[in-house]
Amino acid sequence: MREDERVHSLLSPRTLLTRTVAAVALLVAIMILCSLVGTQNVSLRAALAGPGSPTAPNPDYEILLHVRIPRIILAAIVGAALAGAGAVFQAVLRNPLADPYILGVSSGAGLGAMLAVVSGVHWTLWGRSPIAVFAFIGALGTVWLVWTIGRITGRFHVTGLLLAGVVVNAFFSAIIMFLTSIARSQDVYATVFWLMGNMAEEDPFVLWASAGCVAAGLVGLFFISAPLNVISFGQTDAQSMGIHVERVQFIALAVSSLITAVAVSLSGLIGFVGLIVPHAVRLVLGPDHRQLLPLSSVMGAVFLVVADTIARRVVAPAQLPVGVITAMIGGPFFLILLMRYNRRVYWLS
Repeated sequence: MREDERVHSLLSPRTLLTRTVAAVALLVAIMILCSLVGTQNVSLRAALAGPGSPTAPNPDYEILLHVRIPRIILAAIVGAALAGAGAVFQAVLRNPLADPYILGVSSGAGLGAMLAVVSGVHWTLWGRSPIAVFAFIGALGTVWLVWTIGRITGRFHVTGLLLAGVVVNAFFSAIIMFLTSIARSQDVYATVFWLMGNMAEEDPFVLWASAGCVAAGLVGLFFISAPLNVISFGQTDAQSMGIHVERVQFIALAVSSLITAVAVSLSGLIGFVGLIVPHAVRLVLGPDHRQLLPLSSVMGAVFLVVADTIARRVVAPAQLPVGVITAMIGGPFFLILLMRYNRRVYWLS
């Protein structure tokens, strides 16, 4: 029996449920603990006493309910989206270095943000700033452009998508540098800070709508996790087992790109989450995508909630971009995991 078949057979529904529930419990505990950490001490008992009166509002309640909890929920949404999308991109493209930005999502989002800044627009859409709206449109538009180029240049193939993504990313990056050179200094600073990843309090409607989109996308990806197991070992094997490879790849890349675009519009560009979290879960628990997808998403949420808490606290009252923290934590953490779990991960041709 091949090792991938043996690993697949060892994962029972009960084991999957137990691990998922344990991961979700860890996430909830981390979110509660991180909600109590910040530049100002907050008493959970005082916060639970209620909002207070109009003339004497309860500061603990206001800080916890209207500032920290929405930001922590936002970090969990973004972390889950990026980590889940990263696991899918690595499976479909069969590339251990693939991440959610590999098809040019980052450059498209950055270009959209720069266009919003340079144009000087100030309107909002459903509580979203023009930078976030333009970034979302730019991210989705870039994925569509890369996909179209890949189809026009010949029969659909992941190599063609990768090459198209690299070219489009380089071209859009050049445009971003040009716009940066002609923009006003204060606009450039705001955009660069956003590009490094930044969490901010969100309108409740935007927060829950985004959570619904990401959750629906992750659930949809879970339902194609079994075909992804086979595709990750080669298209020939998958086709011989009756799997419509191109259809599964299209659904996987489209849904992953959508939830990545949602994450980017919420927080800017945050690296390492979609790259190292799926690898960490794979190294510890194995490559079965039935557990890799849900557990990567939950652990991605845990990772980004912790990273954002550190970003809020380490140089308080100032704040670091959370992307700086994810890179500083993620790199060494992944190297430690890699050295501790010297397990072979298959990326077969």
